[in-house]
Amino acid sequence: MFRPKLPDVPTPPSTLIPQQHCQRSPAPAAGRSLSPYAGPVAAVLVGGVVLTALLAAVAITAVSVAITAVVLRSLLNNANRH
Repeated sequence: MFRPKLPDVPTPPSTLIPQQHCQRSPAPAAGRSLSPYAGPVAAVLVGGVVLTALLAAVAITAVSVAITAVVLRSLLNNANRH
């Protein structure tokens, strides 16, 4: 009842058809080329490198200031005890 009825498969002709050779031109490239995006991509990469270097410099400075503060505090505490 619920089985679909499939159409009959046509039989291929018994005679052979000669193949025709045709030369096709290459298909055009889909979309745009990536060369217009090279400039903005390079700018983003350079900006990322510069920001990373600045962040590293800030972190190193913060660590060195913290170490200096600990050393000065210990020196001042030792000077007040004597």
